Amino acid sequence: MPRRQRITRRLISPDPQYQSEGLAKFVNCVMLNGKRSTAEAVVYGALERIRRSQRREPLEVFDLAMRNVTPILEVKPKRVGGATYQVPVEIRHDRRLALARRWIIRYARSRHGRSMSDKLAAELMDASNGMGQAVKRKEDTHKMAESNKAFSHFRY
Repeated sequence: MPRRQRITRRLISPDPQYQSEGLAKFVNCVMLNGKRSTAEAVVYGALERIRRSQRREPLEVFDLAMRNVTPILEVKPKRVGGATYQVPVEIRHDRRLALARRWIIRYARSRHGRSMSDKLAAELMDASNGMGQAVKRKEDTHKMAESNKAFSHFRY
């Protein structure tokens, strides 16, 4: 019997404007130093820019971008007899979404110039079109897993 108490997942209430739980988690990931109102202004500003430029529903663009960036496989190092192999494993659903959010935010922050809401809007539009750095990161992760498929029998 384990000595530790089982961890319960916190329920995240949907965001006030779009009533989307995924968008609320995204705002939480954008937030720095507990400044939720600043993070909400950045995310909602990015969605407003998407609405003006794409003439599509911004939540659809956001969901499509998340789907295009969400990875399915990743490699994990496994030590077998003195050698370390990169073993491809399937990713749990909550980790998939966390990686997608993290990658979109990281590559939006690394873009040059302009405000964060502009950079985030550009990264989300690129990701929804299947381009951009976050989508490239997903493809690289999948390529790595594909090239190490020979070691999949070492799966945990």
